[in-house]
Amino acid sequence: MNVPGILQRKLSLSGWPTVAWLLPFVLTGLAILVAPVPMIGMPQTHYIELDGWQYEFAPGRLRVHQGDTVIMILRASDVVHGFYLEGYDIERRLTPGIAERVEFVANRRGKFRFRCSVSCGPLHPFMIGELIVTPNVPFWRAAAVTVVALAGLISYLHRQGANDRSSL
Repeated sequence: MNVPGILQRKLSLSGWPTVAWLLPFVLTGLAILVAPVPMIGMPQTHYIELDGWQYEFAPGRLRVHQGDTVIMILRASDVVHGFYLEGYDIERRLTPGIAERVEFVANRRGKFRFRCSVSCGPLHPFMIGELIVTPNVPFWRAAAVTVVALAGLISYLHRQGANDRSSL
């Protein structure tokens, strides 16, 4: 049975001409992934109210973008708690009925734990939360790599079609 067209072709990566032809696409894709890119979105200001009570922080997970300004209003609802944000060295003592204001710029990307820094009871070691600072560019990098891969695929298929026509 003779299968026409693209179904009959097999992807062949053997031989130096194919490697030399493919190398620019691979290098471009790698450059897009590892090159430092300035922030695309404008930094925003996030107002976050964080409440500590009964061995937990609410909300327990915070997400912001790198470069954003974070203004936190910290409260304790039941007993005296503490707040310590790793990576930013921010520490406050939280007394019931008194709000503490913390302001900082999330200039480091990654995951940073915050925890109670005042012994507040038997489950004190489990009173933790997480600040996630994400870069502003992951979508655009993924889109650029996809475009490069698509251009490489189209170029490969075009080249295979030209090789098939020349062999006739």
